[in-house]
Amino acid sequence: MFNWQLHPLTGLNFLGMIISGVIVLLVTLLVVMYTIYFERKVIGWMQLRIGPNRVGPLGLLQSAADVLKLLIKEDIVPAKSDKVLFLVAPVIAFVPSFAVLAVIPFTATHLFTAGLNVGVLYYIALSSITILGIVMGGWASNNKYSLIGGMRSAAQMISYEIPLGMSILGVIMISGSLNLNVIVAHQADHMWNIIPQIIGFVVFIIAGIAELNRTPFDLPEAESELVAGYFTEYTGFRFAFFMLSEYVYVFAISSLATTLFLGGWSGPFLPSWLWFAIKVSACIFFLFWVRATMPRIRGDQLMGFAWKVLIPLALFNIVLTGALSLVA
Repeated sequence: MFNWQLHPLTGLNFLGMIISGVIVLLVTLLVVMYTIYFERKVIGWMQLRIGPNRVGPLGLLQSAADVLKLLIKEDIVPAKSDKVLFLVAPVIAFVPSFAVLAVIPFTATHLFTAGLNVGVLYYIALSSITILGIVMGGWASNNKYSLIGGMRSAAQMISYEIPLGMSILGVIMISGSLNLNVIVAHQADHMWNIIPQIIGFVVFIIAGIAELNRTPFDLPEAESELVAGYFTEYTGFRFAFFMLSEYVYVFAISSLATTLFLGGWSGPFLPSWLWFAIKVSACIFFLFWVRATMPRIRGDQLMGFAWKVLIPLALFNIVLTGALSLVA
């Protein structure tokens, strides 16, 4: 039975929280760097290209070189932009992408994990804040292409948040808790939720890809139509903030899928952290696979799919889970 003990907040505990946060941030940045490298290699392999192979052995330092390039590039702020919002928007977009990791149980020892009783709600609520940063960046740029990209993103992310949240309800009904640690412990004692919640898992993955603004749901960028979408006017490290938030969310949504549906850190023989890393890597690989093979869909198809397909399917999954729970 899972047991989470609360401890009083002391100076030593607070220092431990700060150190843990810094460690998670550094590990996340390292993971993001090589997630980008991995994506370029995987997509290159799938499309019969080489991918990064020049900077460092096997191109392993290419992402580091790209980060350095972005950090030293000139920071340009459009003359007629809303300067305050323009400067703040990338930060508002990035901070929630990192903060949601606070409730993800990476290991069986719950290292660096906050055992919130409302961990699922915390993730959904905090990730919604990123929408504000994207819309603010598009509007503050004083660029019609950026504004259209920001509004597209807001419409898409708000629409797909509904089926995303509803797809998790079946898992909550089975485990009887909103605490992600409890959900993983329940799967360790029973079966992975992907088996009884296969419908919810499919809805979750599709809605999650749309929330990430990734192919085939990458209309907020849509380079062929909008130049670069909501971050058209951003350069240097501010542009890097938007890119960083996207790839941190790739890691975060894969971690959430692993936690909710794939048993989290649970598994035989191997260390718990290694099981978690394997499952998250498999989810990330699937996202890259989709990007390499799927074309972008039209805007009307994107919105119609959320409201006409995913939401009814998520509702059906909730009703089915409730009926099966009563029978059992």
